[in-house]
Amino acid sequence: MAAALVDLGVTDYAAAYALQLGLVEKRRSGQALGDVFLVTEHPSTFTLGRRGGRENLMVAEEFLREKNIPLVHIERGGDITFHGRGQLVIYPILHLREAGLSVTDYVHCLEEVMIRLAATCGVEAARDARNHGVWAGNKKLGSVGIAIRHGIAFHGLALNVNLDLEPFSWVNPCGLAGVSMTTLSHECGREVTVNELTRELIGHLSRIFGREFFYKDHADVIVQ
Repeated sequence: MAAALVDLGVTDYAAAYALQLGLVEKRRSGQALGDVFLVTEHPSTFTLGRRGGRENLMVAEEFLREKNIPLVHIERGGDITFHGRGQLVIYPILHLREAGLSVTDYVHCLEEVMIRLAATCGVEAARDARNHGVWAGNKKLGSVGIAIRHGIAFHGLALNVNLDLEPFSWVNPCGLAGVSMTTLSHECGREVTVNELTRELIGHLSRIFGREFFYKDHADVIVQ
């Protein structure tokens, strides 16, 4: 079955999260005909997953409030991470059993999406057997964090393209002390944009997930 690719543009984190939950429920109840992959960027936001602890936030919450950066608690796997403009975020609303994927296979697919997108920029990215996500050398380039309800996966991946990395210094990213983050722009020595990578997405997704993708207008997936 074909899947829809929806480019939301820049979306407030809370709005994108609510949309995911609504689409999961529609998929569960049979109101949605297929899987949907949401593509977006977020304004500056920290999210704290199920394994997250405040000990990995290295600044006071008052500091974040002064910066007008929300800290959102969510049910995805993983610890604390940062989202901001210049980061490509993909949220697949995907029925794993119908897709024939185990959780491990699915995480592998998300990592493969980032590895192939990096390769289009001439950057060699790789997995780390100890930690989910993708790495350029010893620096983390992209993260994976998922949640599953009724067999339907949501949340997804975040690939650092050309965002400001300073906020990562305020946390232990993904709960990993001493980890350095990087971006595609830094690694390839030129300015890479999220729009540039989005144009490459549909081909990579089709090959990795073994299905056709089609573009769908974001207005068609707004959950009433």
